[in-house]
Amino acid sequence: ACQKRPVSIQQMELLVDRVEQYCQELGEKEISAIVPGEKVVKELYNIDDVAYVRFASVYREFKDVAEFMRELKPMLK
Repeated sequence: ACQKRPVSIQQMELLVDRVEQYCQELGEKEISAIVPGEKVVKELYNIDDVAYVRFASVYREFKDVAEFMRELKPMLK
C-alpha cells in the first residue's frame, strides 16, 4: 500500500509497532485477523490517503465502485 508513496520505512515500522502493541494490550490469547486489519486501516488513514485507500480496497474487498466511493467520500470533505 505504501509503495511509491511518501511513507518512510520508519513510519511503516512505527505503524507495525502500534498495531502489535494494540493487539497485545487486548490481553487475549487469540484474536480475529479482523482486529489488526482494522487497526492497520485506521493507522494508514492518518499517514497517507493513497496508502489508506489502496489497503482498504483490498482488505475490505470492495465489490463495486459504489463501495469504493463510500469509503472515499469522508476523505473528500
